[in-house]
Amino acid sequence: MPIVVDIDVMQAKRKLSVAALADLVGITPANLAVLKNGRAKAVRFATLEALCDALDCQPGDLLRWEPDAPSRPVG
Repeated sequence: MPIVVDIDVMQAKRKLSVAALADLVGITPANLAVLKNGRAKAVRFATLEALCDALDCQPGDLLRWEPDAPSRPVG
């Protein structure tokens, strides 16, 4: 998929654990892992807003488009 998720980059810059970030965002660590590894098919704007608030960043810091990125198999 050409959309690349960089949540882990911002998480590392802010020195937050997965559990701490999940708690700040209001999602489970498992759901945060799904977002971080690019397996999510959608992201609610409320979740994106909470991530940006918790990480003090812009949506473009978390998501980027790379047209040549390999697609992940569906299913």
